[in-house]
Amino acid sequence: MTQAAQRKKSRARTEHRFFNAQGAEVKTRDEAFAALAADPVALSTPCRLELHAGSVTFAIDLTYNPTTYPHAITGGQITAGICGAPWEVTGGFLGEQLRLDARKTGQGSCASTITIVGEYQNPPAYRGTYGFDGATSSFKHTTRYEC
Repeated sequence: MTQAAQRKKSRARTEHRFFNAQGAEVKTRDEAFAALAADPVALSTPCRLELHAGSVTFAIDLTYNPTTYPHAITGGQITAGICGAPWEVTGGFLGEQLRLDARKTGQGSCASTITIVGEYQNPPAYRGTYGFDGATSSFKHTTRYEC
């Protein structure tokens, strides 16, 4: 084999190098993404929503997995605007449709859960309804997307 052929073969082997999330070099692409597949919360992006229902405004801080679509909501908190805040966000999704489920962690005699649903509209917002303790259509809202 000529020296030129050896250099070309050597460069071809080094073109595809894979690294895992910790920065260590691994042999295959599958190994590079293995940790992310095992832990879907490992990849999360923060997001802020602001739900407006008449004179009431809910401040919602979310984390979601950007590698899924619709984006799986992985956590968060409703921090203001609703009786008994804070509320822990327990799940849902964000995409063409919005679904957000939360349970009360604060004080107060309000309901123990809330469900918010909506459909995407431009400018970035969701128009829909929300309800307490299993209901989803008790109150109308517009929720601004501030991510």
